[in-house]
Amino acid sequence: MLRRMVVAVVVCCAATGTACSTTEPSDELMVSDNPVAATPARSPAPQVAPSGTVTALTGTPTSLAVDAEHGVLAVAVEQPPSVLLYRLTEADTLSDPTTVELSAPARSVTVSGTGGPLLATTDDELVRISLPDGRTSTAPVEGELTSAVGFGDDTLVAVRDRKAVAVVGDDGAARTISGGLFSADQVLSTGENAVVFDRLRNAVFMLDVPGGAVDEGLRAGEGSTNAVADRFGRVLLADTRGGALLAFSVDPLLMRQRFPVPGSPYGLAYDQERDLVWVTLTERNEVVGFDVAGGEPVEKHRFSTVEQPNSVTVDPSSGRVVVASATGKGIQVIAV
Repeated sequence: MLRRMVVAVVVCCAATGTACSTTEPSDELMVSDNPVAATPARSPAPQVAPSGTVTALTGTPTSLAVDAEHGVLAVAVEQPPSVLLYRLTEADTLSDPTTVELSAPARSVTVSGTGGPLLATTDDELVRISLPDGRTSTAPVEGELTSAVGFGDDTLVAVRDRKAVAVVGDDGAARTISGGLFSADQVLSTGENAVVFDRLRNAVFMLDVPGGAVDEGLRAGEGSTNAVADRFGRVLLADTRGGALLAFSVDPLLMRQRFPVPGSPYGLAYDQERDLVWVTLTERNEVVGFDVAGGEPVEKHRFSTVEQPNSVTVDPSSGRVVVASATGKGIQVIAV
């Protein structure tokens, strides 16, 4: 049954005209004096076999990414600290991985542009991993690095404990953008614009990268956890506490859609070739694919997953979806 879309326009500033961008968080975005970041719901024991194929994995995965040009799946694992580079085969199985050793566990791994490099974020270090050979170069960035994305000639890095975004140039030199954040958990590029997601404050903020400032911000549902950017210049978020998929435009910054998604949505991945956003439901051990090209999301696919499906990515060249279990139950490849 098609669910009704709730369209919302959220105003950041009070009627008095108070500016949205300040050095201290403003009351308009806060729902609690002691905010607690949302976390994934604990999965029940699976009652249905996972769809597709499942490959055993040594180590606990923290993040997944696919580079379509080289057909490489990157899996960041905690112990030993490393990024595993797999090749996706036509049989939906994984090759033996190439191991890229890291000095500390990576909290995220993303693909910068077409063909890489991969960007891995660890404590105090941005690691660039070239593809397909896995050679590394590092840039020191002080703090607890949680996310990175390419933005023009620079790399933007979310630094959670410093409540800031580092702008790292090709030469490794970094400058800092801060102000108004409780934590910097994920940074995203929509092409011309950049956004930082603050999980603790539960809000998204525009970034003025040339000006070095955090601009206006909006609340992100009741407790969002992960975000992706789509080809329409929007930012999509999983509202885990609120059980919804949110869509924000960024020019101007407005919440355009709130679509109910029962089952505690958490992991997100976007297939730009098919305009599908994949959402993991950790409360149900499922992953759902929504077409987001129209005026409201339309469910197109639903599959059973491995236990605790916290991480998901998609191969845009084939449409295959990859899900990782956060409880050691392996990596799942689903042909769509």
